[in-house]
Amino acid sequence: MTGQVAAPPIPEAEPGSPGAPRAYAALRAHDPVCRVAAPKGEPAWLVTRHADVRAALADPRLVRPLAGTWPPGHPPARPPRPTLLELSGADHARHRSAAAAFLSPRRLEAGAGRIRALAHECADHLVRQGPPADLRAGFAAPFPLRVLCALLGVDPAEEAEFGPHVRTVLNPARVPSEAFLASVAALEDYAGRLADRGRRGPDSALPAALAADPALDRDGRALVVQSVLIAGYHTVVQHLGAALAALLQRPHGLAEVCASPHVLDTAVEELLRHVPLMNAFVLLVATEDLELGGRAIARGEAVMPVIASANRDRAVFADPDDLAPRRRPNPHLAFGRGPHHCLGAHLARMELRIGLAVLAERLPGARLAAPAHSLAWDDADLRAPLRLPATWST
Repeated sequence: MTGQVAAPPIPEAEPGSPGAPRAYAALRAHDPVCRVAAPKGEPAWLVTRHADVRAALADPRLVRPLAGTWPPGHPPARPPRPTLLELSGADHARHRSAAAAFLSPRRLEAGAGRIRALAHECADHLVRQGPPADLRAGFAAPFPLRVLCALLGVDPAEEAEFGPHVRTVLNPARVPSEAFLASVAALEDYAGRLADRGRRGPDSALPAALAADPALDRDGRALVVQSVLIAGYHTVVQHLGAALAALLQRPHGLAEVCASPHVLDTAVEELLRHVPLMNAFVLLVATEDLELGGRAIARGEAVMPVIASANRDRAVFADPDDLAPRRRPNPHLAFGRGPHHCLGAHLARMELRIGLAVLAERLPGARLAAPAHSLAWDDADLRAPLRLPATWST
């Protein structure tokens, strides 16, 4: 008796590693657009080569479904509202432009002093405590939180209202659908409350800027705020923690990458390439029949481009598994491509650049205080050490 061969599962990152999984190398070489079983068993196309991932991310025929609505099944009792990731066309452009001016490189650089001050505040606690210290709890987690709260005009204590829900939403394959949808709803409600604060909040905060935009109604303002909540905090926490783990294993890690502004800039790009901002796939659905990487994709099928794999493609990057802080050029896809290229890309770069520079200044000779192989990593899609014990010269 014969039957259809089950599709293999998506490769997972090796223990003690931020990824990308080593198995992607074989897929890039021999089966770059292949059938797999997505985490909940549904079939999908996994895309692993840089060229194909780059094409998929910018293809308007591949769109993100609303959170919690794929694979198709029973509609949720409370259908999720779209975020900037799911919108397309004119609606996407209108909502994106409302936040684009606020997050522009020129405006953000003008506020770099405030971000640097927040980084120093976190470093102050580490210095007072003295080595050894946990750099995740003492810096990688609180620094991006403080930046986000300054952006939104809220007290960091409010993290309890949104942080757990952000972490749930960023791990859709690892939580029950009911818990996922409940967190989506909680974030929608919280974002709505921030949107309602509008002009009552600080003039320098995003909700006030959105309230002054006549192109957005209350739901539109909440949509933008929710998008920033999901993409602008925990992703940076996890990436910064994993990046520090990679750097502190090198003999002169922080000092090496902070030797000059030029080296720091190239090192930040290399960390974005080498340490996945998102280890998981991006879920897209074909709105019509198309071809990708020589494969025929049918309307309604799921396509999962893997940015973490694309950024390790030997056809684009020499010695792709090595961390090379001076790598140039570096056409990584960490922030996506096309109309949905990450709106907060410049802010994320600033946080990495400023955070690393402040740590190099305040914690001279910083290095791991435990063997790298002993670090415990979480099993989330956004992987990072649970603790990052470090010591430095005093």
